[in-house]
Amino acid sequence: MKNSKILKALSLIAILLSPPLFAQAPESMMVVEAYSGKILLASNATVKRPVASLNIIGTAVVAVDWANATGADIATTKITVPQTVTLIGGPNPMNLQPGDQLTLRDAMYSALLGSDNLAAFSIADYVGKEILSRRGKTGDSIATFVGEMNQLAKALAMTQTRFGFPHGLDRPGSRAFSTAADIVRLSAYAMKRNAFNFIVRQKDRNISVSTSSGKRSFLIKNSNDLIGEPGILGVKTGTTPAAGPCVSVCMDREPLVRTKPDGTKGATPRRIIVVVLNHPDRFNRARGLIRQGWSIYDAWLGSGGQVLSREQEILSMPMPL
Repeated sequence: MKNSKILKALSLIAILLSPPLFAQAPESMMVVEAYSGKILLASNATVKRPVASLNIIGTAVVAVDWANATGADIATTKITVPQTVTLIGGPNPMNLQPGDQLTLRDAMYSALLGSDNLAAFSIADYVGKEILSRRGKTGDSIATFVGEMNQLAKALAMTQTRFGFPHGLDRPGSRAFSTAADIVRLSAYAMKRNAFNFIVRQKDRNISVSTSSGKRSFLIKNSNDLIGEPGILGVKTGTTPAAGPCVSVCMDREPLVRTKPDGTKGATPRRIIVVVLNHPDRFNRARGLIRQGWSIYDAWLGSGGQVLSREQEILSMPMPL
């Protein structure tokens, strides 16, 4: 008995002293021009780490892609908050309770603008069940949905990403992770989805929830401080103890119109994606990187846009239909 107690104590000490799965690494960041894939700035961009609620970008994209594929209208499709939502924990800005109903679009507003983890979980539960039903199967709706998230990651060449859940909360022992480079890929794809693009550029949104005692309305405010600044379109913030303060930002400029050698004019679209992981002043950091990124891009394009090594200079960003 005494030896057993000693062994248990030693095991506990080993657990307490063992390093976390992902140490709080220094900042990771990447700045890319989305149409050309030109890497403008990068630091620790392929380091695997938790990404907090940037994870919900993947959740929303899978939901939008599912709606597009099935013809579902996110504005009218009603989802029900599942019983298992009580296991999630974390902030609950709408005070969602099992059995409450809201539209898929309103759930996406709350998840994307307000990092509402319960809304993200409810989205995954509904869409996961729909996917299983269409396949003639039964099973775990959340696991099915997360499987779709990982299939999306594979299609986008996010080789250093593993989704483990549809929300952004840290989970003890979780082996879910991504990188700044992979979040750039995900963000660039997401911003090509009209429904997603429209939602994440809003500063706030009035949404409603139907409960057993009637309808409640909420004003969800965008947690991204950069929204409203010229050219900024989105995309998402996230913060947890393991991930630190994170943000992904998309900014457009007017297309660059130039005269071709044959006298015709051509337009070059310009879009920059900035991802910052674990920076205490993420918004000002992103602003500075945006300025630097455009300066580097303008100089590169002005000198002819030459690429000497695609592997080192261009981020591969497959864009599946």
